[in-house]
Amino acid sequence: MNEMQNHEVTAGKLTANRPFMLLMAAQLVSNVGDWLYLLALLTMVGLKWNATPWEITALTLCMAVPMLLGGPFAGYLSDRVNRKMLMIVSDIVRVGIVGGLVFAGSLWQVYILLLAKGVMDVLFSPAKSGKLKELVPPEQMDSAVALSSSIEQITKIVGPALGGLLVAGFGISACYVINSATYLLSAIILLGIPRVGMFKEVRGENSAGRLPVKESFREEMAAGLRVIAGMPAVLSGIVMLVAVLLVMQIADSQLVTLFRIIPGINGDLLGWCVGASGLGTLLSALVVGQLGSGKRPLIFMGTGAVIMGAVFTCAALATAFFEAGLWLNIALFGSFLLAGVGAGLAFIPFQSMLQQRTPEAYTGRVFGTIASLTSAAVVLGPVAGGALVTASGPIPAFILSGMLTLLIGVMLLFLRAGIERKDEAVTKLQKGAINLYPSELVGQTNP
Repeated sequence: MNEMQNHEVTAGKLTANRPFMLLMAAQLVSNVGDWLYLLALLTMVGLKWNATPWEITALTLCMAVPMLLGGPFAGYLSDRVNRKMLMIVSDIVRVGIVGGLVFAGSLWQVYILLLAKGVMDVLFSPAKSGKLKELVPPEQMDSAVALSSSIEQITKIVGPALGGLLVAGFGISACYVINSATYLLSAIILLGIPRVGMFKEVRGENSAGRLPVKESFREEMAAGLRVIAGMPAVLSGIVMLVAVLLVMQIADSQLVTLFRIIPGINGDLLGWCVGASGLGTLLSALVVGQLGSGKRPLIFMGTGAVIMGAVFTCAALATAFFEAGLWLNIALFGSFLLAGVGAGLAFIPFQSMLQQRTPEAYTGRVFGTIASLTSAAVVLGPVAGGALVTASGPIPAFILSGMLTLLIGVMLLFLRAGIERKDEAVTKLQKGAINLYPSELVGQTNP
């Protein structure tokens, strides 16, 4: 019976997979709320409270530190307890946390609430990645990741625009209240997905009928690193992404500071530029979904980094040499649009490759480990950005960040062929070992 159901899901359209579509619906409503909240937060702290570069840096750190410290543990937890429950609990707790921002009157109160929200975010993220693996057959994973990324970018377009209207018409608090409501709606939608997905692996015993060897807590936590180390293409991809995030955050964390130095700049331009980057990433998600990123993901990733680096450099130069007005608005809007295209090419193929290559039983730990590694870059980058912007201003920071990102992309494209050859050799070796010794290798971390 199970095999027949699996076949029906595999053969049908992805949109006919009701549990998956419910998961995407929950993501849609919560993502819209997240962008409303983020725009309101930046407007309140960066423009209304006129926060310093270091105070803006502290916002980013409060959002990233919980993922940095808790990513591996949250991944372990999502592989050991019910993922549906984790997501629902996380949503419900975030209802109260974001609602608390309505009453925040100082930066330290905002920092505490952001840290609390970050803890819930870190529980939700690997659980959602693992649940996606449970609900979608492998042959439809590229399309599923592309659809999930498209939803993120659509909300990135709609959210800031809607947020700007809400802030202008009803005030900043309205965005926080709506974001709380979206988390509550997301939790209600998630009640409709199955507790155990159709493609979840059975862990009670291995195929030889023996109970699996019980690993220590430390070994369980390190499983994500072992899986990543066994896949050269994934390992190279994560090294590249961490490096790109590190240097990009030098500038990206100080985006409000860059806009603030432009005399007479329209206050709505920040929201429009954020929306433009979302549109660009949406376009690249559609292209990647059509072309298929699974065959040569490193080409997409390297090209995306080159585009992002070139665009960030050009945006800084445009800000330096153009006065506020129509042409500067067009230049910045176009720059953020192209930056979004580059971001989509860099991140979406990596996510798809990771979902395809990671065993379902280790999805949470792998994604949790990667989230922790990327969060380290998100923590260190803003610190460097705050120091650089304080010392020399935002324009040099953006130029340096863009040039380093471009260089990283060029290096990945140059080394790609050798990485892919090594990855193919390792994959063939692993498949040969599994064919020779299947019972001994069941449950090992390498795919």
